[in-house]
Amino acid sequence: MFYKQKSLIVFLFLIGSAFLSQAQSFKANDPITVNQTIKKGVLPNGMTYYIYPTTVNKNTASYYIIQNVGSILENDQQKGLAHFLEHMAFNGTKNFEGKGILNTMQKQGAVFGKNINAYTSFDETVYNLDNIPSKDDAVVDSCLLVLHDWSGFLSLTNEEVDAERGVITEEWRTRQDARMRILNQTAPIVYNNSLYADRMPIGDMDIVKNFKYQALKDFYKDWYRPDLQAIAVVGDINVAEIEAKIKKLFADIPMPKNPKKRFEIAIPDNNASAFRLALDREVSSSSINYMIRHTAEKPTGTFADLEKSTQRDIAFSLINNRLAEMGQKQECAFRGAQIGFQSFTRLNDILFIGISPKPNKQQEAFTAAMNEFVRAYKFGFSKGEIEREVTKNLSNYEKYLEKIDEISHKAVIGMVKDNYLKHEVISDPKAEFEMVKEILQKLDSKTLQEQLSKLYTPQNRVVTVTGVENENNLTQEQAFDIIKKAENDPSLEPYVDSFAGKSLLGDIKIKSGKIVSEKKETAIDAITYVLSNGVKVHYKFADKNKKDVKLKAESFGGASLYEPKDLPNVTYATSLAGMSGINDLSNTDLDKVLAGKTASASASIENFTETVSGSANTKDIETMMQLIYLRFEKPRFDAEAFALLKQRMENMLKNKDKDIRSKMADSLTATVYGKNNPKIRLMNQQYIDDLSFDKMKSIYKDRFADVSNFEFFIVGDIMPDVLKPLLEKYIASIDGIKRKENFKDNTVDWVSDKINKDVFLKMETPKSSVRVKFQNEYTYSQKNRIIASFFGDILTLRYTESLREKEGGTYGAQVNVSLEKLPKPTVQLNIAFDCDANRVEALLPIVYQEIEEIKQGKIDKEDIEKTKKSYIKSRTDSKDFNAYSMNLIYNYFTNGYNMDHPKNFTDIVNKITVKDIQDFANSFLSKAKTYKIVYKPLK
Repeated sequence: MFYKQKSLIVFLFLIGSAFLSQAQSFKANDPITVNQTIKKGVLPNGMTYYIYPTTVNKNTASYYIIQNVGSILENDQQKGLAHFLEHMAFNGTKNFEGKGILNTMQKQGAVFGKNINAYTSFDETVYNLDNIPSKDDAVVDSCLLVLHDWSGFLSLTNEEVDAERGVITEEWRTRQDARMRILNQTAPIVYNNSLYADRMPIGDMDIVKNFKYQALKDFYKDWYRPDLQAIAVVGDINVAEIEAKIKKLFADIPMPKNPKKRFEIAIPDNNASAFRLALDREVSSSSINYMIRHTAEKPTGTFADLEKSTQRDIAFSLINNRLAEMGQKQECAFRGAQIGFQSFTRLNDILFIGISPKPNKQQEAFTAAMNEFVRAYKFGFSKGEIEREVTKNLSNYEKYLEKIDEISHKAVIGMVKDNYLKHEVISDPKAEFEMVKEILQKLDSKTLQEQLSKLYTPQNRVVTVTGVENENNLTQEQAFDIIKKAENDPSLEPYVDSFAGKSLLGDIKIKSGKIVSEKKETAIDAITYVLSNGVKVHYKFADKNKKDVKLKAESFGGASLYEPKDLPNVTYATSLAGMSGINDLSNTDLDKVLAGKTASASASIENFTETVSGSANTKDIETMMQLIYLRFEKPRFDAEAFALLKQRMENMLKNKDKDIRSKMADSLTATVYGKNNPKIRLMNQQYIDDLSFDKMKSIYKDRFADVSNFEFFIVGDIMPDVLKPLLEKYIASIDGIKRKENFKDNTVDWVSDKINKDVFLKMETPKSSVRVKFQNEYTYSQKNRIIASFFGDILTLRYTESLREKEGGTYGAQVNVSLEKLPKPTVQLNIAFDCDANRVEALLPIVYQEIEEIKQGKIDKEDIEKTKKSYIKSRTDSKDFNAYSMNLIYNYFTNGYNMDHPKNFTDIVNKITVKDIQDFANSFLSKAKTYKIVYKPLK
């Protein structure tokens, strides 16, 4: 399908017989029209290529090579080598020695991990260069040459192989958490002991550490070949020129004689239902997955395919709507549940029921989800449910067609991968829409029931439970008994749709205000409106994203105005309001009222501000304005929602001590701020006990009581003559008390300016986690903000080279440096990485050594140039989207600078020198307070 998320393709409920009569009459074997925008071809050596022109990101293109090769092709001595090859692609090729690919692309502003990346799965390995400048022929040629080398010209030198063993071991260590250990326990039963169960892409670390060099080269020679490869170029390019370059450059890649057959694995059938309960000491919440495995349905590219997927998508959406509604009730036994049908492996699909039970409610949760599924296939769906769902989906489809030129590079690549690897049609969306009309014309409850019944088969059933130690975990006997009872429950009754005739505003009568003045801000091409209630609205037209409108309203104050004892109520006040609905509508009814509309609005309270945010399609902007009005004037606070909120928090707390990430976060807070610091509120029972329905309601109303103290920012595809009446009716009419507020400095002091502590924790997979921080007050300016960011990014490059590549000591170090303006200008440098517990003492000196060398001015000028390119490119790319315009007007009016003026960004970036960064590092770090906290395994 053209639009990757199939559930968003089926969006039309046909309204009116005149409209219906326009639908064509399609036959089951009528082909789906192929999208002609994409150019597809196959070279004589068997390599497939795709070219898709788009200006969604102007002057840039993305380059991918899709290898129909994954870990499933490994033999017992090669486990992990498919993934190892992925790493080696960045460690030397025929035309790019050593780190040549990274260095070449970084000079064009690309960032490793963001623009330059790859992934390996069971069945494919995909490499990408994203959003690279496309108007320089030399750069385009370099990108294509990279794909060429990735195809069959990796160097695979012994030295680079050995250097990468440590990196991959540390990647394994980082990823080897409770979730992965549970997966390892359940894989044999989920994959029915097929090869998939023994071919996790990360591989076997004994093999990774010790394989012979030739083993990697053999795997590479066997499987990296043109008949198993597709390249894709998407972006602002000339199709004919790119095609000519591809045909010329990739023609020399030979197709090997007598190649190995690319096999595919089908999971064997299991007539008896299978069950597995998996436990891990670090699991803090349970989950249940019930799946029924099917043989994958090979795409035919016909009307019949589209009809079937359309009917299934709507049926599952309707069931999930019911489950979501159930989940908003306190008595519901699950935190969340979802039912669907999806691809599982190349040769198998699955029907799945996934459930997240509340603590000690696994049996009840599974029963509730099973009953709802059986209710659907036995009794079907109401007319109102179906009409709302298709109406909602119609809105999404229309929006998709309106924004057909804004499809991201990654979305196009997703369609390319589905076409190449799964043979799914890349369809023409308008032609497909004609088919959808006819499908929906015939849609009824009986049809949806039939689709569900066809998928609910007695064979190949598997139930897996992620249990929690010391909980009442679901047993095999209980699981199969629940399934049997649900299938044969005579007391089940049809779903009752109680929603009817409600509207957003109800009987509210709005008394409009006025726009009392307007002023053009020529520097940024914006307009400021002053309303009769004192509100200022800053507006800028922007249509980089068609039919899209965003709103933000902000006022100073926030949580900083409250005492620590009130923080639980401040923190969750807007959550309660959001869960409660709005005006006279519950949250469930609000969703139904908004069906078919693309409009939303939400409120939040941050530390120093309170905000209201909204977004809408241009045609639904009045609905967004109504929602904004109601968030101020008619918030809703529901006692049942309050009880549910507390219940959710208590459920999170019950097993919090099992979650190692939570233990790390709490221990860090206690180490830095002291145990039981009254100014710090950690999540515990006292925190929950301090929640008060009346207090939360009072705080919300107080924070949003004075609309005149808010500054509004509106950006999007809407003209002033449309916007102004809406401002007068829905914003100028909001009451305000015309108070003047500001935030307070609520900074909490550290226990010491220098903290050095080892924290020992019980771990299932031993490792160390390092957390280093420097913090100091610093003069706030645009130049200082940018230099601080440069410092962090250059430090990242250095740690990638030293800690990761040279030492093989970590999968990656995360570095963040920011200069924050509030409550007082402060620079923070945060460094974090995981590593082997036995190597901490060897790696930590390198962390500080790299910082010290920057302080001494030992900075590679090439690193500075790479960072400059990245910043200029990122800023240029951002201007292709409306979000840039929102940032532009916000910074202009709130922070007092014009992002568009070169002096505030481009000039600063281009003029940054080694000395600037050196001076910053020395002045910032000279008196900075710092901590070093190392988490180590408790033996």
